[in-house]
Amino acid sequence: MPKMKTHRGAAKRFQFTGSGKIKRSKAFTSHILTKKSPKRKRNLRKSTIADSANEKALRRML
Repeated sequence: MPKMKTHRGAAKRFQFTGSGKIKRSKAFTSHILTKKSPKRKRNLRKSTIADSANEKALRRML
């Protein structure tokens, strides 16, 4: 079988950490920010780890 190609859309959105987990950025940060509190917007800037339920599919894409 030929090699699998990387899903380029996923490659731009996710990256691996040093320990092999998948890092992602949070949603809801691009527009309609006036009604969101400063605390909420500040917490949305931080990256987080992708959920374990999606990890198998994400690894296949990456």
